[in-house]
Amino acid sequence: MAGRCRLVVVVVVVVAAALLAAAASAGGSGGKSARFELLRLAPAASLAELARMDGERMAFISSRGRRRTAEAASAFAMPLSSGAYTGTGQYFVRFRVGTPAQPFLLVADTGSDLTWVKCHRHPAAAKNTSSPLPAVSSHQRTFRPDKSRTWAPIPCSSATCKESLSFSLAACATPSSPCAYDYRYKDGSAARGTVGTDSTTIALSGRAGKNAKLRGVVLGCTTAYSGQSFLASDGVLSLGYGNVTFASRAASRFGGRFSYCLVDHLAPRNATSYLTFGPNPALSSSSADAASCSSPAAPPGARQTPLLLDHRTRPFYGVTVRGISVAGELLKIPRAVWDVEQGGGAILDSGTSLTMLAKPAYRAVVAALSKTLAGLPRVDMDPFDYCYNWTSPSGRDVDVAAPKLTVHFAGSSRLEPPAKSYVIDAAPGVKCIGVQEGPWPGLSVIGNILQQEHLWEYDLKNRRLRFKRSRCTH
Repeated sequence: MAGRCRLVVVVVVVVAAALLAAAASAGGSGGKSARFELLRLAPAASLAELARMDGERMAFISSRGRRRTAEAASAFAMPLSSGAYTGTGQYFVRFRVGTPAQPFLLVADTGSDLTWVKCHRHPAAAKNTSSPLPAVSSHQRTFRPDKSRTWAPIPCSSATCKESLSFSLAACATPSSPCAYDYRYKDGSAARGTVGTDSTTIALSGRAGKNAKLRGVVLGCTTAYSGQSFLASDGVLSLGYGNVTFASRAASRFGGRFSYCLVDHLAPRNATSYLTFGPNPALSSSSADAASCSSPAAPPGARQTPLLLDHRTRPFYGVTVRGISVAGELLKIPRAVWDVEQGGGAILDSGTSLTMLAKPAYRAVVAALSKTLAGLPRVDMDPFDYCYNWTSPSGRDVDVAAPKLTVHFAGSSRLEPPAKSYVIDAAPGVKCIGVQEGPWPGLSVIGNILQQEHLWEYDLKNRRLRFKRSRCTH
C-alpha cells in the first residue's frame, strides 16, 4: 500500500507539471487542446497482484455503496403493539439483534437507559453467582451471544463500564471480567447480567425489503430478572435520554429524532403501529424542515412544546406543564407542582400505564372530574379511588359524558386526550378515573394510556416535543 501511495503522489506531481506546461504552451500558440504522456514510474505488477488490488478496490467501492444506501435512508421503523393481551400495560416492539439476527419482543420504555434481552445462563456461570433474582430458563426465547459474530463484551475494567454505564456494578472479579449490571426499575422489577455491544438489523423506511445494520449498540445480556411485564416480553428497548440508550444511538444516525404512536391499549392483538427513527412525515413535513433548519416547525394539525432534557430527571423526558383544565375551567394547582426547581416537574413515560399526578394536582383533577360523575353509583376497585357503575338497570351504558380534560403545555400547546384515556374501562360496566396520586414533592408522570391515540415525536436535536391526534393503526 505504501508503494501505491508514493506512485499516486508522483503521478499527480507529473500531471500537474504537465498541465502548467500545456497551459503555457496553449497560451502562447492559441491551441485549444493539450496532450499528456502517462508515465509508469513503478515496476509492472503481476496479473495476480493487479487482480488482488482490483478486488480490494471493489470491496471498498461496495462498502461505500452500502454505507451510502444506509445513510441515504432518512428513517427506519419498528412494529409496535399493545401488550394488553398478555395482561400487562406495556407496549411491545419487535427487535432483531446479533449476526445472524435473532428476533425478540421488547418493552418500549422511554424511562430506561439500558437495552437488554434475556440470555440463557451457562451452567458454569450459574455455579458462580449468588443472584437473588430468578434465572432465565432454557425454554424461553433467549439471546445467544456466542452465536453472534458481532457480539463484543465490555470489560469490567474499561472506562466505558466505569464511567459511561451508570447502571454497572463497581466490583470486578478480574480486570478482564465482563461488565456486570443490576438494573432496578421504580416499580420494583429488576434485571441482572453482563453488558456488551452488538449490531441490530433495521428495516429502512421507503425501501421495501431493504435492511441495514446499526452497529455498536450497547446491549445487556440478562441472565436473571423479576417483574410481571418481563414474563410476556424478552427484555427492554431503552428509549430514554442518555449517552448509551438505543434511542440516542439510533436518533443520532437518523435525523436526531424518533416518534411513536400508541394504539388504544385495549386494541386487538393484531393492531400495530410503528416506532420510527428519523423524520416522521406526519409531524415533520419537508416544507416545515426547510423553513427552519435549526428548529423545524410543526405542520398543520400538530402541536409542539419544548422538550426538557434535564440531568435531574434523566433518563426521562420532561415537559413544562402550565396547568390542567376540566370542562374548560383551569384548576387551582400550585405552580411549584410543575417546577423541577421546586421539587416538581412532569415527564412522559411510555413504560408507565396510568398517569400519576403529584398530590396537589391529583386532588384538584379528581375533584373536578368526580363532580360531574357524582350522579353515578360508586364502585370499589383497586387500585383506583374513583370508580363508577356505568350501566343502567336495563344493562346498557348510561348516557353520561365525561368532562373534557386538557393538559396545557408551554408554548400554548394542549393535549386533549379522548375521554377513554382518563375515564377508563376497568371492568365490564365499570369505569374509573384513570389517574393515581403521587407523592409531593415529586414528579408527575404522563403515562401511556393518556398518550394513546396520539403520534409523539421526540426531537432530541432541537429539543422539541411534537404531537398530533391519530388512530395509530396501519
